[in-house]
Amino acid sequence: MERHDPSTPAVADRVGKLSPREREILGLIALGLSNSEIAKRLFVTVHAVKYHVSSIYQKLGVTNRTEAAVLFLKAQGDLPESCGPRPPPSDSG
Repeated sequence: MERHDPSTPAVADRVGKLSPREREILGLIALGLSNSEIAKRLFVTVHAVKYHVSSIYQKLGVTNRTEAAVLFLKAQGDLPESCGPRPPPSDSG
C-alpha cells in the first residue's frame, strides 16, 4: 500500500475522493466514535462500518484511525497543513 505524507497540499483532494458515506464515517471517526457507535448512529452493521473504514484507509494511504482523523481535520481546515509530530522537549531547562 502506498503511504502518503499527511502534510501534503493534496489532503483535501485525497479526502474528496471518498464517497459521501465514507466521508460521513470518517467524520465520525474524527469525533472519536468506535465502529460499534458509528454502526448504531448510522443504522448499519458493524461489518458495514469495518468495510468502509478499510476502504477509507486504502484511499487515504493511512494505517490507523488517528492518521485518518488528522487528514479529515486538515481537509476541513480544523488543523493547519503543517500540523504534525512535535519535537521532543529539550533538556536545557
